[in-house]
Amino acid sequence: MKAETDFDALVGRLATRAATLATAWAASRRRAARQDDRRWRHAGLIWPLFAKG
Repeated sequence: MKAETDFDALVGRLATRAATLATAWAASRRRAARQDDRRWRHAGLIWPLFAKG
């Protein structure tokens, strides 16, 4: 049995996840700087990697 991995696809998925996390982190930091407590009610900022719906 031979295992084969498509590393280009893996890198693409990891880059997408990293970009999603970075965007959520930046939005959360902006809201924290404004002392906006709604950031704790926004699911996309709390769990950015989980699917919605």
